[in-house]
Amino acid sequence: MSSFKRFIIMGFPYSLIMFLSSCIGMNNEVKNKPTDSKLLVTPSTSIYSIPLTTLDGHPFDLGTLKGKKILIVNTASKCGYTPQYEELEKLHEKYGSKLAILGFPCNDFGGQESGTADEIATFCKKNYGVTFQMFEKVVIKGPNKHPLYSWLTDPAQNGWNSQAPGWNFCKYLINEDGELIKYFGSSVNPLSKEITDALK
Repeated sequence: MSSFKRFIIMGFPYSLIMFLSSCIGMNNEVKNKPTDSKLLVTPSTSIYSIPLTTLDGHPFDLGTLKGKKILIVNTASKCGYTPQYEELEKLHEKYGSKLAILGFPCNDFGGQESGTADEIATFCKKNYGVTFQMFEKVVIKGPNKHPLYSWLTDPAQNGWNSQAPGWNFCKYLINEDGELIKYFGSSVNPLSKEITDALK
């Protein structure tokens, strides 16, 4: 379903709210792992050691993704960037043999992911045909943030980055060796040249 048709079906007021929420969280920033070794520290923890739980409640071992790039995205069902689910799915279909996309529902920004696990799963499948791996809803900011997001935003753990998500649909790219190499802000489209070039 095209974004225009979805706009009509959802109705103008709802779509307007989604549009305004995307403006609030507009961020097209891209950060790269420094090439100067003086700006890097040795990561204290491997990302592969962090335990995860899928949206349907099963444990997930990140170590099974060694040898693949990983794109980590904090998602929400009622955000102006929610249509990025469609682009993420296309990215998954095109690069799935060498890229794992991991979606983490989060209610931290504007209360835009208030649904249960079943509601989130149904929404993603019905509206966007999502087949990439989705995980349980997590907290990604504040003292109770999930260990994965502690790793992603702590230079002592990941080697260089302190950039935390500023809104829904921020993206972190991990290389085949488990190293954080890029951060993309919310408004960087999953099919943009910035992201697809990083997958080559």
